[in-house]
Amino acid sequence: MELDKRPPGDGGEGCLVGVVRVPVKIVALIVVLPVRVVWELLVAFGRAARRHVLGPLSVYVLQPVLRGIGRVLTVLLKLVFVWPWAGLWRYLLVPVGQGVALVWRGLCDQVLAPAGRFVTGYVLRPLGEALAWLGRGGVRYLLAPLAKGALWIGWVLGMTLFVWPWVALWRYVLDPVGRGVTWLAETVYRYVLTPIGHGFVRLAIAVFRYLLRPVGLGLAWLVVALYRYLLRPVGLGAAWLATALYRYLLAPLGQALAWAWHVAGRIVRAVWRAVRLVGWVLVGWPAAQVYRHVLTPVGHVVRDVWRTVRTTVREVRAEVRKALLGGPAREPARSRARTLGSTTAVGETPSAPEISWRKRG
Repeated sequence: MELDKRPPGDGGEGCLVGVVRVPVKIVALIVVLPVRVVWELLVAFGRAARRHVLGPLSVYVLQPVLRGIGRVLTVLLKLVFVWPWAGLWRYLLVPVGQGVALVWRGLCDQVLAPAGRFVTGYVLRPLGEALAWLGRGGVRYLLAPLAKGALWIGWVLGMTLFVWPWVALWRYVLDPVGRGVTWLAETVYRYVLTPIGHGFVRLAIAVFRYLLRPVGLGLAWLVVALYRYLLRPVGLGAAWLATALYRYLLAPLGQALAWAWHVAGRIVRAVWRAVRLVGWVLVGWPAAQVYRHVLTPVGHVVRDVWRTVRTTVREVRAEVRKALLGGPAREPARSRARTLGSTTAVGETPSAPEISWRKRG
């Protein structure tokens, strides 16, 4: 029996899945498959029957039969529901209605119209004229005087209660008081407020003319003189000084600093290249040679020794486990996970061909 190299649980299925899947497959094979086959046969048979039997039968047999039955039912329905009512309407109700209309027209023309004309001409019109004459007489000789008296009394009461008191109040109280107040206001305005206002205006004009205007002119002249004889010369001198300082001092100094910075950069680059070359000659190249010709071979030797020792330890451990526990020796889960299920590490070249435990035994 060879060593099992596949880790347990890698893509396998549990016993519960197998127990459930096998009965389901058996039921599907015994029950579902026959039912589906029968269903497909019935569907195919139905399509063929509809296409080759029911279609021509409905065109050449069912449609003429149904058409004849429809015509018979139409005639029966007309015979039962249409023709009796049409005959009743045409031969009974229409003549009866025409006779009733003729009788009613004759009754209206021969009886009701003369009776209406007689009642209107000899009863209602004289009664209306009498009532109208009585109404006109009552309005003219009774209601009109009463209405005029009521209007006169209402006018007198309205004037007494609502007009004359307010007219008297306006005429004898408010109008004299208003005229007195108006005269007093005009007098105060004419002889008090007007002189005071004129005095304030003259005072303001005098203050502006003899105080504010000279002060303003003096301040304006002072500002102009200060700008012309002090600020402008000072500003021009400062501008000339700044221009001269920039042109003859700052610009040459800046150019000299830029040239010095450029030269210093070249010197620093040259020094850095020299330092880097010296460092490579003194440190880098010897270190590279030591790594290439000393450390790399030593590392390869150590790696080969370590692989050999690890392989030997694994084989001894597997032999011990087989001797103690029995059964085929298997690689531990940790090593198997690290080497993806192989018997050697990643990139390891086995020194001997793989053999089974059976061949070793």
